[in-house]
Amino acid sequence: MENWSLISICVLLALTTRWAVSFNSYSGAGKPPMFGDYEAQRHWQEVTYNLPVHEWYLNTTDNDLSYWGLDYPPLTAYHSLLCAYVANLINPAWVELHSSRGHESASHKLFMRTTVLIADVLFYIPAVILYCFYLSNGSSKRKVATALCILLYPGLILIDYGHFQYNSVSLGLALWGVVGLGLGWDLLASLAFTFALNYKQMELYHSLPFFCFLLGKCIKQGIVGRGLFLLLKISSTVLASFALCWLPFLSEPQQVLQVLHRLFPVARGLFEDKVANTWCSLNVLIKIKTLLPREAQLVLSFALTLLLVLPSSLKLLTKPSVWQFKLALVNSSLAFFLFSFQVHEKSILLPALPVCLLINELPLMATWFLSVSTFSMLPLLLKDGLLLPYAVTSLAFLFLSLYLLSALHRSSEEELRLGVLHKLTQRCLSAHNCSLLLKSAFAVSLVTMTVLSTASAVLEPPAALPDLFPVLVSVFSYLHFLASLLYFNLVQLTEPPSRRGHKKVD
Repeated sequence: MENWSLISICVLLALTTRWAVSFNSYSGAGKPPMFGDYEAQRHWQEVTYNLPVHEWYLNTTDNDLSYWGLDYPPLTAYHSLLCAYVANLINPAWVELHSSRGHESASHKLFMRTTVLIADVLFYIPAVILYCFYLSNGSSKRKVATALCILLYPGLILIDYGHFQYNSVSLGLALWGVVGLGLGWDLLASLAFTFALNYKQMELYHSLPFFCFLLGKCIKQGIVGRGLFLLLKISSTVLASFALCWLPFLSEPQQVLQVLHRLFPVARGLFEDKVANTWCSLNVLIKIKTLLPREAQLVLSFALTLLLVLPSSLKLLTKPSVWQFKLALVNSSLAFFLFSFQVHEKSILLPALPVCLLINELPLMATWFLSVSTFSMLPLLLKDGLLLPYAVTSLAFLFLSLYLLSALHRSSEEELRLGVLHKLTQRCLSAHNCSLLLKSAFAVSLVTMTVLSTASAVLEPPAALPDLFPVLVSVFSYLHFLASLLYFNLVQLTEPPSRRGHKKVD
């Protein structure tokens, strides 16, 4: 009973924080003619409600794709249609074709914010609670503390309830997939992740670990026996789920090709905004978009992404365990974020989700990464007028993670889980000096983020360098993410064959 009381308080605190952030501004508020992501989501409701399915992704007189054309998979479109039906019942002017463009009102903002909250309650929050209670180690109170820290991760809250998106749906479905695999519900996991992928195509960041885990499990059970039967069941579930999602578009191959064209806009180039990945950071020194043709950029990004994803994926394929799976999710999504084609700053939420799942086992490194991931979106948050919620939620998350999970007290080499490297580092540094060095680096990082956040908010950049602060934020964050990719790969690849608390796959 006490545990349920504590978890109820955690959920209530998480919901209160989300709703408090929702009172702030949103993307593109009062900024015609394009407005922002808030208008994009509203416009998709308008399009899906008023136009036949075959026109949703086509450029027509009633559907101008240059004005926030639908560019997410079918499940997002169906979600928009469902919201549109409710919106039409409340106020038809919110989704009226053409005339509703750019609509802004207090009542509509309340409606839109409520749809995000409902999606969060239905998909993301239950998955977090189930994960913490059934797949994380420690006492009941520690599991509650882990759930609270995950639910108060500021990056997701600020983007969904401030900037305005529905990331909690795709991330929640992906997390249901993680829970399903951890509990041995392979078909549920396959179904949930397939739906996540059909809600947002960026879930491809997580796809290879799901594939390798399930394939590795099938191989381990015997590819000509039980394993083959399991593989057939999983394949049938995935194919049936895809067919269900894409059914309205399957009548004509041209429709499918048009949807895929909208989902993968190669013509937009290697990168656009100041995102904390390799290509944007490298652009400070080498103008790679100018030096290489677009086709070469695409091949280069694909090759590097695949090269960096393969080691962790192959390790997972040969040693499928829940621990290896979580680490592979981090390594895969980070490699995609850092090296793939056309990455947005908000895509850091995809690596952030599996890092959240490691916050109980690796509290200091996870807290550090999650703090930097929120900081990396600072230019976007400042543009949306979200400085105050950014500061408050970031400080609250940092304090709770360090205090409730004792992150600073778990910074020894052994706690960092570097396996065989633990013995090698002992020759260079004592355990005390290594811990002190790590804590010092963490402190310097926090101070630097504070200084850059303050400077970005209150100082005017030099006229000759108008993008100075966004560039500094992205490069600083990129260096952290690159170091994180190296660290989490070392943890996974050097992990001893067996550890207590790591659930194996039979």
